[in-house]
Amino acid sequence: MSSEFDVVIVGAGMVGATIACGLARSNLKVAVIDPQKSKPYVDNEVPHIRVSAISFASEQVLKHVGAWQHITSKRTCPYRRLAVNEMPAKEGLAAKLPDISSWARTEFNADVIGQTHLGHIIENDIVHLALHEQMDKMGSLSIFCPDDVVSMELQSTMKRIVLSKQGEIRARLVIGAEGAQSQVRTQAGIGQTREQYEQQAFVCTVRYQGVQEDITWQSFTPHGPIAFLPLSDVGENHYASLVWYDSPESISGMKALSDGQLLAYFQQEYPDTLPLLLSIEERASFPLFRSHALAYIKQGIALAGDAAHTINPLAGQGVNLGLLDAAALIEVLIQANMNNEDIASETVLKRYQKARRTENQVMMSTMDAFYYGFSNDLLPLRILRNIGLGLANTTGFVKNNVMKYAIGASGDLPKLAKA
Repeated sequence: MSSEFDVVIVGAGMVGATIACGLARSNLKVAVIDPQKSKPYVDNEVPHIRVSAISFASEQVLKHVGAWQHITSKRTCPYRRLAVNEMPAKEGLAAKLPDISSWARTEFNADVIGQTHLGHIIENDIVHLALHEQMDKMGSLSIFCPDDVVSMELQSTMKRIVLSKQGEIRARLVIGAEGAQSQVRTQAGIGQTREQYEQQAFVCTVRYQGVQEDITWQSFTPHGPIAFLPLSDVGENHYASLVWYDSPESISGMKALSDGQLLAYFQQEYPDTLPLLLSIEERASFPLFRSHALAYIKQGIALAGDAAHTINPLAGQGVNLGLLDAAALIEVLIQANMNNEDIASETVLKRYQKARRTENQVMMSTMDAFYYGFSNDLLPLRILRNIGLGLANTTGFVKNNVMKYAIGASGDLPKLAKA
């Protein structure tokens, strides 16, 4: 196996593996490094707790790199509708106002924009495994997995990476796609902005009674958003992911509850649309923060996915932004290589940064506006929110265009993200 490559990708998670699959179809010599192999798929096990809402655009990216067929051969839960509403106030002056919660609600439906679905809720492990199955089929791709990066020297034209098992490899271009704690970003001396949110997220995989839901919904409460994400059926059992945002103190209290107590709490606090919960299968909590690299590129260096940016998970856009990064970077590098340009040059890499950094910043700022705007229980703001949600549901043209943009069915997208 050659120790010199055109491109080395550090990190073979969903974003890094997508880049690897896309670039492996060119005549570039590509290697990918990751410390962990993907988890095997077990058909009859309960869905894993870490899931993503894969958008229409992300689906197209995964199709173009050959991974989608491996996902659909396992399990995925398409959703046709997405609802957003604000929960009625239970105390204070707002509780004395007329209840308009049934009107202050916006629902997006795939049928209205001529789509069969808005997206899919898929376990991260399944997306990861599907991409690794596709990587294994590509003989031109050198895979160092499992293997760890011991050290990097990124200053010279040929970057040098020392691995714990396979020795030393070199490359003209190193892509950091190894997550929020990116070693490539740190070693390249690229700074970032970072903000810790005051809330944490509490996530539970639950089994529920009824039929499989085709709707994902998000309700806003004074303590923070709550969400319901339907998951794939396993046999005759129906599963969903419940997400709860609250202060660290409140989350600690919820973690101390027994499964029975937690089920009763959810059933009481969630909207009436929540189906009857039967059991809690798994639970986890994690802090919320956003970060943004001050640059996505340097000479011979590019960052993608969480290595470049992390976003409030409010609308599940983190993975989707990362896959759009992957699509844009694949497109820029393959085109530059076809034009006999230096793929590691800042001139080429700036095209990728121009395509993605501002787009990502806009989405991050939009999610922050929703987060702060709906996590405030000031009465005037609550009234405006309710009016806004109600009006949004009646303005068909605006709502439909927002829906198309949100799922990636319109807008300025990389070619790989288009059907």
